[in-house]
Amino acid sequence: MSLSKTIAEFIVSLNAATLPADVLEKAKTCLLNSYGIGLGCRNTPYAPVARRAALAMNGERSKNGATLLGDGRRTTVAGAALANSALFHGRAQEDTCGAAHFGAILVPLLTAMIEADGYPMSRLIPALLAGYEAGGVFEDAYAGNTTPGGLRASTVYGTVAAAAGAAKMMDLSSEQTAAALSNAASFAGGILQSFADGTDEWRYQVGVVGQTGYTAAQLALAGSVSAPHAFEGSAGFVKVFARTQCNVAELVAGLGKKWAIHRVTFKPYPVCAFNQTPVTAALALREKMAGIVPARMRRVRVRMNPYETGYAGMDSKGPFNSISGTLMSIPFCIANTLLYGVPDLNAMTIYDDAQVNELITRIDLVTDAGVNKLCCVIEVELDGGKSIAHDQQMTTADYAYSRSGVSALIRRVGSESNVPESVYQRLERFVDDPERHDIGEVLACFAALPIGAASN
Repeated sequence: MSLSKTIAEFIVSLNAATLPADVLEKAKTCLLNSYGIGLGCRNTPYAPVARRAALAMNGERSKNGATLLGDGRRTTVAGAALANSALFHGRAQEDTCGAAHFGAILVPLLTAMIEADGYPMSRLIPALLAGYEAGGVFEDAYAGNTTPGGLRASTVYGTVAAAAGAAKMMDLSSEQTAAALSNAASFAGGILQSFADGTDEWRYQVGVVGQTGYTAAQLALAGSVSAPHAFEGSAGFVKVFARTQCNVAELVAGLGKKWAIHRVTFKPYPVCAFNQTPVTAALALREKMAGIVPARMRRVRVRMNPYETGYAGMDSKGPFNSISGTLMSIPFCIANTLLYGVPDLNAMTIYDDAQVNELITRIDLVTDAGVNKLCCVIEVELDGGKSIAHDQQMTTADYAYSRSGVSALIRRVGSESNVPESVYQRLERFVDDPERHDIGEVLACFAALPIGAASN
């Protein structure tokens, strides 16, 4: 049996009533984080751009459409997926499965499908889980090959995730689901250069990925004839993107046992996933250096794993002119944190702070294979020869917040943009038992947001 057909049969078999309790709970936590972070992104400038593009391409619908969240107008499923993913990605604080941001792809897409096409709410959690598992099994196995090669995990593996989620939402047969996955393998791609250049393409990649996965599933429903060996073939997904042989047996063995959704982590700060630990380390070091003025810091060395230091934009020292540049830069994030403490989104927009920019010149990023992923060692050399260091040891467990932890996180994020407490209470009632509610509850949460400057 081909790999796409095996994964498809696993997807078709997913049933909320038979899911392990911990898997179901993690899915609800991911759902809460995605909607909650999306609410806190209401004033970010990327969704308005995507909305204009979506409406230009797909038009506005007075009925039978999907809502542009935070805006109120309606368009097609594909248009809403593009715009709402850009909204959810606005703070770069969405969830992370390895190096891929599946939540910002799947939740906007599935929400639009339910609203526009009337799919039952009982499919939301299984479809969400189908996406995390189908995309996650490949990300876990091959992101270590593809990311250093300049390919973005969210776009390579997210296309597969979106196709899986859409196929499950549409209740496709195993044959049709396999075709959807194979289509996604053929349509996948996406590069990292925008991170290096500090531009915004990556903000819109997640929405394009959602559209592409939706297209892959719709083509399968329409009867597309798709390569059965799209993943493991000699010119297939794994060989082309990862430049290695596909280990079919290992991938299949993990389905339903090594749940990818348990690898999903959440971001406490509005910076790149790889910058979460450097910021955490800088906060701890800031406490150790209380009373020491920045001028005494002669040199700051930051040692991290090569998988992280090699990611596009991580070593940039500026000059900066966009959030896309600052939130990726390890030197910027550490300098800002050492000087001012916990970073918020506004901190990422201040490009001409003389103290930050001067301190950046004294920060060196050192690639060290002896430092584990998600860990960071910062050493500050002071005048007079004294040094202060902090070794921040972290694992995915440190960022795998419980639902209550995510509840606190999204409120902290929302406090920056005045999201009413009543909105979170309503959202949490929905997430607790989606099958007992209508998708209109989610739409009402976004409709209740104060009108912001970036809402058009």
